[in-house]
Amino acid sequence: MEKKHFTYPSRDGITDIHAICWIPDGEIRAILQISHGMVEFIDRYDEFAGFLADRGILVAGNDHLGHGKSVRSEDFYGFFAEKEGNKTVLGDIHRLRSILEKQYPGTPCFLLGHSMGSFLVRQYLCLHGEGLAGAVVVGTGYQKRLTACAGLLITRVLAVFKGWNYRSGFVDGLAFGGYNRKFGSVDGKEWLSRNEENVRRYKGEPLCNFRFTLNGYYNLFYSLYTLTFPQNLQKMPKDLPVFFVAGEDDPVGKFGKGVRTAYQQFLNAGMKRVTCKLYPDDRHEILNELDRDVVYEDIFQWMEEVLRG
Repeated sequence: MEKKHFTYPSRDGITDIHAICWIPDGEIRAILQISHGMVEFIDRYDEFAGFLADRGILVAGNDHLGHGKSVRSEDFYGFFAEKEGNKTVLGDIHRLRSILEKQYPGTPCFLLGHSMGSFLVRQYLCLHGEGLAGAVVVGTGYQKRLTACAGLLITRVLAVFKGWNYRSGFVDGLAFGGYNRKFGSVDGKEWLSRNEENVRRYKGEPLCNFRFTLNGYYNLFYSLYTLTFPQNLQKMPKDLPVFFVAGEDDPVGKFGKGVRTAYQQFLNAGMKRVTCKLYPDDRHEILNELDRDVVYEDIFQWMEEVLRG
């Protein structure tokens, strides 16, 4: 396997987007493009990417704007773009897909999104779902339109007084405040995983320990807001295979309830090839959980089934 780092210009016209390809040694049977989650970076998927590359799947992904190495300076961690941040991040995902499809013409291309990345992937399917071989929606959730609207309003009002680069503990608490209640301290990270080593590494990683700006939160809430409209979901290709996977103990997915709601949304939109699997006792980061080998194999076997037609 070859691990290749590269950059390409962001849709914001300012930032260079950092990306990685994990390229199999032999035949490339398919591509899996990853959209990572909030306050992390694409290289955290190295083990999963290596597993798939060993099986002939090229894996690629980029650091979203405001994450990893896709930043102008430290001030811009957790910041997307001055204007249309959500649209810009989606555009960066699409640019990487275009690069991959140009380099590997005719190769089936799958898309996987985790957490915030899963919201982006669900949006992306409504905009650019045509031509994809399938999508894997990992660690997702669902927020009601009123909740998303409240988040948009709060961040917009605070930005009038503080500016869009401001990092609000109040908004951070609204977004994450209840996640760890079931697992220990209110402000802990145990909700991420029952894998203690994974939690320790996350807490010790500087690129996973910044607070989102008001700009970042506004665009996150906007992503959730758009996903509450059935007319948007109607734009997805009805024959596109989609696999929802999440932990039953994941607070982002409201312990399964939010995942099932998102899954049902797809069915209601007329999607014909949608499946869902919840993993008992697993929390948010199922790709880093104690039973991640099972999750890896399930995703690979699902892709194999899609490729067989």
